[in-house]
Amino acid sequence: MTNRRQFMISVLLYSTLSGPTAAHQAFELDAKFLPQRVAFSGFTPGTIVVDPKARFLYLVEEDGFARRYGIGVGRAGLSFSGQAVVGRKAEWPRWTPTPNMIKREPGKYAKYAGGLKGGPGNPLGARALYLHRNGQDTLYRIHGTTEPSSIGKAVSNGCIRMLNEHVIDLYDRVSVGAEVVVQ
Repeated sequence: MTNRRQFMISVLLYSTLSGPTAAHQAFELDAKFLPQRVAFSGFTPGTIVVDPKARFLYLVEEDGFARRYGIGVGRAGLSFSGQAVVGRKAEWPRWTPTPNMIKREPGKYAKYAGGLKGGPGNPLGARALYLHRNGQDTLYRIHGTTEPSSIGKAVSNGCIRMLNEHVIDLYDRVSVGAEVVVQ
């Protein structure tokens, strides 16, 4: 049974933790990961170029420029590399963990083996670009995220993560069939 003293200590701790401390835990994106137009050459306009080491995705534009976005990438050993094309695009996509994800972390992913419908709580976020190679789905995506603090880090299961508002912008600028190069 809780006495008055325990109750008051609990109230004090709760108010302390939900006040200024909670405000300091708010996520703020480093300005270098905000979309911006940068000098960039060597690729055909419309190509998506991903630099996982620097944590940037570039959408190549005309006249030696690209639109650059900050990204989150796959943990060591889980990243996609090479060339692909955007084989499909989806708004508020359905998500299903891959068999390898379920095998690696069954406690986390097995409950979603049947898939999770699209929406704000879905790990793929607001939009997804499905990467295909030789006509086959690679199971890798460029997609939004429910974890904005993952931008600039290597934490995913291999996909390329973007803030939802950034992936919506990219989605609107890219067509199915666009080339993707992950360096």
